[in-house]
Amino acid sequence: MTTRVAFLRAVNVGKRTVAMARVVEIFEELGYEQVWTYINSGNVVFDATGSRAEHERRIGDALAAEYGFEVTTFVRTAAQIRAVLAAQPFEVVDGDTYFVTFLQATPSVAVATEFEACSNDVDSVVVDGAEVHWRMHGSSMDTTLGKKHWKLLGEFSTSRNTTMLHKLSDRIVARSGAAQPGSSSRK
Repeated sequence: MTTRVAFLRAVNVGKRTVAMARVVEIFEELGYEQVWTYINSGNVVFDATGSRAEHERRIGDALAAEYGFEVTTFVRTAAQIRAVLAAQPFEVVDGDTYFVTFLQATPSVAVATEFEACSNDVDSVVVDGAEVHWRMHGSSMDTTLGKKHWKLLGEFSTSRNTTMLHKLSDRIVARSGAAQPGSSSRK
């Protein structure tokens, strides 16, 4: 069994409301083990074997059937999250906002290069496999990147602030009862 995190796109935003307790039940009904959620923005930790694509499809289909709207799901292992957080492709200073955006597929080199060329004085983006490191000088409200830019990378993506990702990674390590290589030390 491998500890994984499912990042659910655009839940608990507007009319796309889901109760995290019910989400845990749905995951358990799908046969996943050690299921728990972290904050109310669609971060579900679970243990399972199998491929990422399989889990993304199964979870997305089950949640769409339950709630009546698309819930695109992005699954990463706990180790993959630690590796993404360790990458740090640019310096982040006070006042900056730093997100990791999860994709379902790795874009081609040409698409990644085109997207990275959208970097500017406010936004810096670095594509690293199926993740995008995204630093903004200022808040996320200051971004100059719109839907047309993100659509270069595919129809759907979901972003999480690295502060939250560090806390989630720490919680996963704490709940496993043992420190893991490359684990975060932020609190």
